[in-house]
Amino acid sequence: MDVLSQLRKGGFIAYFAGGCVRDQLLGLQPKDFDIATNATPKQVQEQFSNTQAVGAAFGVILVRRRQSVIEVATFRSDASYQDGRHPSAVHFSTPQEDAQRRDFTINGLFFDPLEDRVIDFVGGQADLSNHLLRAIGEADERFAEDHLRLLRAMRFASRFNLTIEPKTAEAIVRHAKSLIRISPERIAEELRMMLTPPTRAGAWPRLWEFGLLEPIFRFGPPPTAQNRKFNPARSIFLAVSPDDVIDFPLALAAGSLCYQSHESPANADFQMLLSDPFARKLVRAVRQSLKISNEETDRMEVILRGVGGLLQDAMPSVAQLKRFYAHPTAPDAIRLLLALQQMGVRADRIGWLRERFSELESVDCAPIPLISGEDLLAAGLSAGPQFKRILYEVYDAQLEGRVQDKSEAMGLALKLAGGH
Repeated sequence: MDVLSQLRKGGFIAYFAGGCVRDQLLGLQPKDFDIATNATPKQVQEQFSNTQAVGAAFGVILVRRRQSVIEVATFRSDASYQDGRHPSAVHFSTPQEDAQRRDFTINGLFFDPLEDRVIDFVGGQADLSNHLLRAIGEADERFAEDHLRLLRAMRFASRFNLTIEPKTAEAIVRHAKSLIRISPERIAEELRMMLTPPTRAGAWPRLWEFGLLEPIFRFGPPPTAQNRKFNPARSIFLAVSPDDVIDFPLALAAGSLCYQSHESPANADFQMLLSDPFARKLVRAVRQSLKISNEETDRMEVILRGVGGLLQDAMPSVAQLKRFYAHPTAPDAIRLLLALQQMGVRADRIGWLRERFSELESVDCAPIPLISGEDLLAAGLSAGPQFKRILYEVYDAQLEGRVQDKSEAMGLALKLAGGH
């Protein structure tokens, strides 16, 4: 209000704009407040002592006021979009023209807090009342200008439980393949916001039915026309902790499995999908598709391989169970196991595993190893690749109670070293 009032005192038009207006009309607390004005970037900087020109070419100035940073943007109209993401040039304009260049009517609203009135040039208030997501103007033009709007449509529709207006929906389908022009990192950023909160229950089916998963994941055969119609009762993705916020690696693990299976989980070969070689291949494909971080890649891989190892034909050993349960990804992996059980995948095995996990709650599943590589060197063994194997097998024996102290552990280690 302080920044807006100072602009008004300087003789300029200044309104709150975009998402903060939408959120207030929906009774939600905005995360931040953006201001739109007819003051040029230079004039904005002249009004305030502490500013930063982060996007002056697009008319955007950050104003630092006390502990806050306020984005102030000059009303503008955009020239043609050359890269499917950014306009080639902008022209400073009027509030009405500025509203027309925005993506959806619910985001094209202004609010004058001094006069307590909404300024609506695009019918956004009516669409909010009718729970509609509608592109401003010609939908094909809006998605051709900025392909990322395809994902923003999914996110807004799911977050606010909106129906996508038919012409807007038809345009999304027509432009779906344009997502391949958007950087993987930017797509991943949208997916983090979309696929981790409980409202992902609305986002995932839309991504599926509007044909956006193929250009997002960029691997594997796309769903056929027969199974394009989404069936929530058969979705592993939606079965994962539906009422909770989940981490992005878990969302990707469940989503990629769901995408690869296509059909009902009961008909999919999940033991193959979760086998160690396929899980590694799947993780590499997701990383290549979305350029996710090393940390997210590693967590996704550990979740898939951990679940897969427990569901193979051979019963897991006590050591395997303890290693799994002690890993930081165990809670997420268990969420995925419970979703698979709900879908009827290895239900008996997962029921047995749940009992074992309950027993492990009061057990130290990650005790300090009884011996180390230094102990093997002190015993006269030559350092080499066998150290890792020996220490791993000795630790397994420790986890299973087959060795109780350092002496017994060293005895097993020397036996293993002598046998190979």
